[in-house]
Amino acid sequence: MSVAESPSGVRHWARLVLVWLRDTTNGFAAWFNRVTPKGLYPRSLLIIVTPMVILQSVLAFVFMERHYNVVTRRLSAAVSQDISAVVSLYDMLPKANDHIALRSFASRNLSLNVAVLPPTDLPPPGPKPFFSVLDAALSREIGLRLKQPFWLDTVGRSMLIEVRVKMDDAVLRIFAPRNAAYASNSHIFLLWMVGTSLVLLAVAILFLRNQIRPIENLADAAEAFGKGRDVENFRPRGAREVRRAAIAFLEMKRRIERQIEQRTTMLAGVSHDMRTILTRFKLELAFLPEGESEALKKDVDELQGMLEAYLAFARGDPGEQAALTDMGELIEDLRLNAERDGATATASFMGPPLVEVKADQLKRCIGNLVNNAVRHARRIAISGTRDARYLIVTVDDDGPGIPEEKREEVFRPFLRLDDARNQDAGGSGLGLSIARDIARAHGGDIQLSDSPMGGLRATVRIPV
Repeated sequence: MSVAESPSGVRHWARLVLVWLRDTTNGFAAWFNRVTPKGLYPRSLLIIVTPMVILQSVLAFVFMERHYNVVTRRLSAAVSQDISAVVSLYDMLPKANDHIALRSFASRNLSLNVAVLPPTDLPPPGPKPFFSVLDAALSREIGLRLKQPFWLDTVGRSMLIEVRVKMDDAVLRIFAPRNAAYASNSHIFLLWMVGTSLVLLAVAILFLRNQIRPIENLADAAEAFGKGRDVENFRPRGAREVRRAAIAFLEMKRRIERQIEQRTTMLAGVSHDMRTILTRFKLELAFLPEGESEALKKDVDELQGMLEAYLAFARGDPGEQAALTDMGELIEDLRLNAERDGATATASFMGPPLVEVKADQLKRCIGNLVNNAVRHARRIAISGTRDARYLIVTVDDDGPGIPEEKREEVFRPFLRLDDARNQDAGGSGLGLSIARDIARAHGGDIQLSDSPMGGLRATVRIPV
C-alpha cells in the first residue's frame, strides 16, 4: 500500500481539502461582503430586484428555448419543404418550358417568388448573423431536403429570405417572406416582459424609499441626540415596527431629559445652599485680624473652587444648544489664554471653520487640555482640522508626558497620580474627566498619545 493510500495520507489530503475549502469560502464571503451594498435601502432593493431579474431571465430562457426556437424550427421546416417542392417540380417540368407555370404555382400556392437564372456559380457565403436561430435552423432544414448545392442569405433583405439552388442547367433563385420562417411576434412578449419589469421596479423603488425614510430619520434623530442637538421635529412614522422603535426612542429621550432636569434642579439647590455657607464664612473671616485669616481665606477659596468643579462635573451644562461656531477664533482665544498664563503657544486651523457644536462646553473641553499642558510644559501647539466627517483638535506640548499604561486611568474622576495631569486649577482631579464627558456628549472622544514635540498629545475627535 502506497503512502497516499495509507490512513495517515488520506487524513492529510482530507485536511488539505478542508483547508482549501475553508480559505475559498472565506475569500468568497469577504469578496461578497465587499461588493454588496452596505445601506439598508440598496440591500432591500437588491432583495426585491434580484428574484425579479432571475425570474424574468428564466422566463426569457424558457420562452426562447421552448417557444421561439421550436416554432422557428417548425416554420423553417415548412419553408424548406416548399423550396424542395419547387426544386422537384422544376425537375419534372420539360426543359423547354418557359417556367411561367412554375413561377405562378409557387407564387399562388406557396407564397414564393421564383426566378430561373442562367447556370452560374453560387455566390460566396455571406456574413453570418451574430445571433440568429433562423439562419441555423433554415440551413439545416434545407440541407436535409435538398441534394443540390444551395446558397442562403437571411441578412441582406430585411423582409425576405433569398435561397439559390444550383441545378444542372440553371440556378433557381427563390425569395420567401421572412415572417414565414420564424416566430415574428416574439418581440411583443419580450417588450411586455421588460415593460412590466420596469414598472414593478419603479413601484418597488418608490415603496422601499417610503419605508426606509422613517428608519433614516430615526437614525438621524438618535445621532443628533447623541451629539446634544435638538430633535424636537422628529415624529414616529413608517411601519408598525419602525413606529415602535421611534416611540421607544422618544420615551428614552424624555426619561434622560427628565433625569438631567431633576439632577440640575437638585444641584442648583445644593449649590445655592453651599455658596450661602461659603459667603457667610468669608464675611466672618473679614472681621478677623489680617494675619490670622490668610490661611483660612485660602482654604475657603480652594473649597469654593473645588465645589464649582464638582458641580460642573455633575451638572454637565445640559442647557446649552448647539450652534455654528468659528473654531478658528475659539482656538485663537485658547492660545491667547495660554500665553497669558506664561506658556509659548501656537495655533492653526485647516478646513471650513464653522462647525455646529456647543461652543462654551467645547471651549471648556479644549481649555482643560490646554491648562494641563500649560502647567507641565513650556511650549504648546494647538491645531485643528475639519473635513466632511470629523472635527479634530490636537493639543501638543513638550512636557514630561504620561506613561502609556496610565493614559486611560487619568480620565477617571478624582484620580491623582504623581505624574498624572488630570488636575484642574482647583486641584479636584476632574479636568480630563470633564473634557472627555464633553467630547462624548458631542458624539466624539479624547485620545492621548505621544507628541512630536516630545511630550503629550491630546486629540479631540468630534463627528460633524
